[in-house]
Amino acid sequence: MANIKVIKPKKRHYYPNTGKLHKRADNLLDRDFNQQKSNTHWVGDITYIKTYQGWSYLACVLDLASRQVVGWALSKQPNTQLAKDAMDNAIDRYNPNTDNLMFHSDQGTQYSSKAFIDYCSKNSITQSMSRKGNCWDNAVMERFFRSLKAERLNHQSFANHFEVVQNVESYIYFYNYKRIHSAIGYITPAQKMAELEKVA
Repeated sequence: MANIKVIKPKKRHYYPNTGKLHKRADNLLDRDFNQQKSNTHWVGDITYIKTYQGWSYLACVLDLASRQVVGWALSKQPNTQLAKDAMDNAIDRYNPNTDNLMFHSDQGTQYSSKAFIDYCSKNSITQSMSRKGNCWDNAVMERFFRSLKAERLNHQSFANHFEVVQNVESYIYFYNYKRIHSAIGYITPAQKMAELEKVA
């Protein structure tokens, strides 16, 4: 009799309640992922990583034109501060003209909270949000998280939050500077960002 492998579906991870939803932004991005100018359209999301001491949460910000991860932050809490920290990291590193910057995310409370909406307003950032329950509206960000987990995180276990930080930062460096990307002509995101900045 042939060996039959039973594949159990993954249990869904439920985030703790991180605050009340304040306001949903319209889906202004509308899946227009192929942008021509760097640092004008960013996408972001939060994912979770299991350790022996509990969960770690990663927030990332990705530039659509270059596909480069421009900002990130890790925390033991999936709250609005984590989302803001990732944005601060991206802004500090790339100093975009936020008057011309759109940030797209899902409708999670981290991004729809009053604190995050006020943050975007203070920095003149235009918010865009996916339709409820539609991961394809943020497909580029979802694809990065899928690559991160398939190529690095799913192959090992983590004792604690510190080990997660080390591995995530190492992978982001690899992704930005070493890993070629078909959507940008089989060069690295860092190379694409450099090309775009030359013509800006």
